[in-house]
Amino acid sequence: MNIDLQAREIQPLRQTFDRVQAYTGDKPASRYLEAILSTQPTENFHYRATWEPEYELFDQRRTAIRMADWNSLRDPRQFYYATWTMARARQQEAMDANYQFVESRELLDMMPDALRANVAATLMPLRHVAWGGNMNNCSICSRSYGTAFSAPVLMHAMDHLGAAQYLTRLGLLMGAETTLLDAGKADWLDAPAWQPLRRFLEDSFVVMDPVELFVLQNVVLDGLLYPLIYGQYIDGYVSQRGGTPLAMLTVFMPEWHKESARWTDALLKVMAAESPENKAQLQEWLARHGARAQEVLAPVAQLAMQDDGAAALRAASEELHTRMAKIGLALN
Repeated sequence: MNIDLQAREIQPLRQTFDRVQAYTGDKPASRYLEAILSTQPTENFHYRATWEPEYELFDQRRTAIRMADWNSLRDPRQFYYATWTMARARQQEAMDANYQFVESRELLDMMPDALRANVAATLMPLRHVAWGGNMNNCSICSRSYGTAFSAPVLMHAMDHLGAAQYLTRLGLLMGAETTLLDAGKADWLDAPAWQPLRRFLEDSFVVMDPVELFVLQNVVLDGLLYPLIYGQYIDGYVSQRGGTPLAMLTVFMPEWHKESARWTDALLKVMAAESPENKAQLQEWLARHGARAQEVLAPVAQLAMQDDGAAALRAASEELHTRMAKIGLALN
């Protein structure tokens, strides 16, 4: 018996969903576009929240930023759940390998005792700052409008939690049981150097405008803190004094910040270009929160790097100024 196999080309009736075709035309679209375009619920809502009866559950009026179409926002990383989890899984594998390398060779034990104490005093309270970043991004997601904005914000929230977990793992590796973690919590609650930053972060918990909170947390605070701590401090101050292994154990944080800055800057650029009113509002938020963020980080920089702290904070500030200038905005 002969079997004659033939290939047949089946033409799809449609190349993508109607809601995506309205933006891309009748052609195949990426999974990212299919995941975000016009997936925001717009009707048939349940009861309004009793604590905010003036708003629908999903309401564009919760922010002072006005967009003709929130679908115009894009993530240059094209993250939706699958691509985001795959990217983070690869980073997790790399971090596990780094920890295994450092632990197997007992590299942390070779660090000077004074430097170990300085690192613990600087990094352990930052677990609570990262937790605050998680809280704020969850708040942004719950109050924002448009899947193109809210979906990556929730992923960003979990990334902050991941940073807190890496710092926890580092504290457990450097100290006996939870000794350093407990000391870091005590410093966060009571040490004078941390109280301005703690006040700033706790004040941010009651910022109701989701885009303002996005600017405060993801652009200003992270934009100063991550270059200051994981750039100027870890890669510079600590590494020059015999703490190079710390750079391996915290490498996720600067890599993540560099990647996520592309997304935050892309969103601000589109929002600012929408209207002069949007740009003016973003400028006001950047100036107000930027000035205060630099003020509250000054004691942290001094705690971490002593006399070098002020210069390190200026360098982090200049980096953020440069980022904002590229998209037509300024901190002051």
